[in-house]
Amino acid sequence: MTASPQRSVLVVEDDLHIVYLLGHLIEKEGFAVERAPDGRTANERLERPPPDLVLLDVMLPYTDGFELLTRMRSLPDWKDVPVIVLTSRTHEEDAVRALALGADDYLTKPFSPAELVARIRRRLRVAA
Repeated sequence: MTASPQRSVLVVEDDLHIVYLLGHLIEKEGFAVERAPDGRTANERLERPPPDLVLLDVMLPYTDGFELLTRMRSLPDWKDVPVIVLTSRTHEEDAVRALALGADDYLTKPFSPAELVARIRRRLRVAA
């Protein structure tokens, strides 16, 4: 029996402290982590095969998370990739907009690491 391939998470986030925290947290749970520090890098990443899940900030340099989400959902290979928006934007209209654009979940910063891991596992249908 062959081992199942490691699941991957793309972290689109410009705050280096949060990138470090998320990377450590997600890798500790057994997932591979890719990082895109800004909207330009994330846009370029959309040209390659998708990860298993995306953690997406809204406020990014060059291209914001809403624009990236719109583009992801327009690409056949990316349209069904689970996206969890992880942002400091707490206004209801931002959450509604993200969900309307195709986000699967919306979580605000500061966030509970345990809750984030549970949401990732739920979206990827991975048992704890």
